[in-house]
Amino acid sequence: MAHKPRPLIDLLVSIVLPSGILMKFSGDEHLGAIGALVVALAFPIGWGLYELIRFRVKNFIALLGLISVLLTGGIGLLQLDTAWLAIKEAAIPALLGIVVIISALIDKPLIRVLLYNPMVMNTEKIDQILQERGHEGDFLDCLTKTTYLLSGTFFFSAVMNYLLATWIVTSPAGSVAFNEELGRLTLLSYPVIAIPSMLMMLTIFYMLWRRIHRLTGLQLKEILITSGADAI
Repeated sequence: MAHKPRPLIDLLVSIVLPSGILMKFSGDEHLGAIGALVVALAFPIGWGLYELIRFRVKNFIALLGLISVLLTGGIGLLQLDTAWLAIKEAAIPALLGIVVIISALIDKPLIRVLLYNPMVMNTEKIDQILQERGHEGDFLDCLTKTTYLLSGTFFFSAVMNYLLATWIVTSPAGSVAFNEELGRLTLLSYPVIAIPSMLMMLTIFYMLWRRIHRLTGLQLKEILITSGADAI
């Protein structure tokens, strides 16, 4: 079964519910600091495991999210220095950015996986016209350049994650204050980091579409997979 994005459910399970639990139920009169942390982490961990088991390797983002949540839980439960939280927040997107750059350097741009794939674009038709017009080399250059730009979105996330974590989370891990700050960090990461990164991705997609249009003459509706029948 193909994975269909469910952004509202992802937002509720991975951000809203855990943040609310951490900020409102960490006191001794409720779940306590450790109990609230465990319950809050259970939502994204459970959802990530469900996604991975049901869709297996098709949902790579769910795997990364699961690893990130487990690391956050480990830092809180083991009461490590909060500096490790900031490092963890920055490390995963930074590593992704490095992987994206490497993919461009070895002429296997990762943009093919994320945007230029048969689930998003009519790649068969595009490739056929590019071959007929002799523009394969020009298009590969385009994919390489947009892949470098894609890596920039991950490095942006890494820097912003680190700055946000060091600014918000300052209390000792395992404390009520730590949980409340972790909840605020989770909530703020969406408008401060996720939305700008999404806008960057849309800009990259627009640049890729414009280049495909110039090289093939195809219109947007001919480039995109728009119907369920086309996507099967």
